[in-house]
Amino acid sequence: MIRIFLIAACMLMLHKDEATIPWSETYKLSWDDFQGPPKQDSDAVATTASGITFSYSIKKTSKRIVSFKTQISAHFYPEKSWYKPNHADNHILAHEQFHFNITELHARKFRQRVSELPVTQSLSTVLDHIHQEINTELSALQEKYDAETNFSRNFEQQALWQKYIEGELAKLAKFKSNK
Repeated sequence: MIRIFLIAACMLMLHKDEATIPWSETYKLSWDDFQGPPKQDSDAVATTASGITFSYSIKKTSKRIVSFKTQISAHFYPEKSWYKPNHADNHILAHEQFHFNITELHARKFRQRVSELPVTQSLSTVLDHIHQEINTELSALQEKYDAETNFSRNFEQQALWQKYIEGELAKLAKFKSNK
């Protein structure tokens, strides 16, 4: 019996020396976590840099894939996240936290889709395709969130979005990040 292990690191794993904060149910972002230099030429008061890291290993026997494992994590990047102290408040911080929560939601969706995959000989291609789909969906939802909340300025929409994201996270609770 021959065993071959392949590890593919996708997106942001190239930045393994970069400081990150993994998403956790119990950890809430604070302004101290936003360590990047503020972009003075931007109308934004703050920016959350977050993303999903993804890796997998495939076990082969006699050139056939027999099993696989994945690791999917939602991370916040302090050095790429920034805020303007003179304009920031707790309402904006909550808006930024929900950008991070949206990232975690998509990490959960990713784990759910992977959990439903059968072992096939095209597994690498399928995993890479799901990864691309998730990143596209994540980006689209982040943009929609900002558009509909007017970057946190529409308080009513902000409250509706927070309730929606909390509900979606609860639906996928069995796929949450484990710190």
